[in-house]
Amino acid sequence: MATVNLGRIKPVFRGAYNNSTPYVIDDIVTSGNETFIAIAATQGNATSDASKWTKLAAKGADGTDVAATLANKEIAFKTNAGALDGIPIGTAGQFLKVNSGATGYEYGTVTVPTSDYVKIASGTFSGSASVDFASSLFDGSTYHSFVNMIEVENNSGTQAGNGEFYPLSNGSYSSAVSSNGIRMNSSSTNVNGLQRDNSNSCIFMTDGFRNMRALLKIESNGMNRAVNKNHIIHYNRPNQDATHRAIFEFHQVFHGNVASSGSGYRLTFPATCQGAYKLYGRKG
Repeated sequence: MATVNLGRIKPVFRGAYNNSTPYVIDDIVTSGNETFIAIAATQGNATSDASKWTKLAAKGADGTDVAATLANKEIAFKTNAGALDGIPIGTAGQFLKVNSGATGYEYGTVTVPTSDYVKIASGTFSGSASVDFASSLFDGSTYHSFVNMIEVENNSGTQAGNGEFYPLSNGSYSSAVSSNGIRMNSSSTNVNGLQRDNSNSCIFMTDGFRNMRALLKIESNGMNRAVNKNHIIHYNRPNQDATHRAIFEFHQVFHGNVASSGSGYRLTFPATCQGAYKLYGRKG
């Protein structure tokens, strides 16, 4: 039977190209990080000889050795010029952010947005029939007005009587205080008017005090500034003689004192009280 020589039926990988090695058709070699296949028998002809070799796989662009480019504890990023760069780690509490020129990144502190309405003080009180809010709480050079949100109740049981608001000047009662307001009870549609002229206080609570939380809101301006002082008082509370009966009182207070320091106020109740407050300042 005759023998038919089919020749090589598949390519053979020969490893890295060697100038002294003889190659035959379909031998595959690597050279310069690229792959070539022989298209003719050859020895001593470099893979750049297109009559002997055809490129099977071309080399891609060289990558960057990130470990060699970056220092320890740096984060890699690509610059606007397309180059690899690293950002040194920041200090404790800093955050990664865009730099001021918007051309790259950096570590830095986060700027907290400012607000014109800021909580400046808070606290609790108990065991006394009067509560003072001292002049030191009211920074008139920073804040134009103040809002004091107060939760208050009788320490125990119920007590008839009134509550009074006293503007203070350097810790003492001050004159030239005038006020007016209205009062409503949930058991009636009647509106009662309240007024006090050129005194040292304002009655902000009438008809008693009980051991259930009430909301007292006092808005003030002019505190520790060389202008007269004005206060708006809202008081929503349960009536002392009926658990589910509500009383609402609204008062406006004018204080003719124009001193630039020493402004505070005192609240007095018909019995010992307990509660909490949060004082907010509003910038001009």
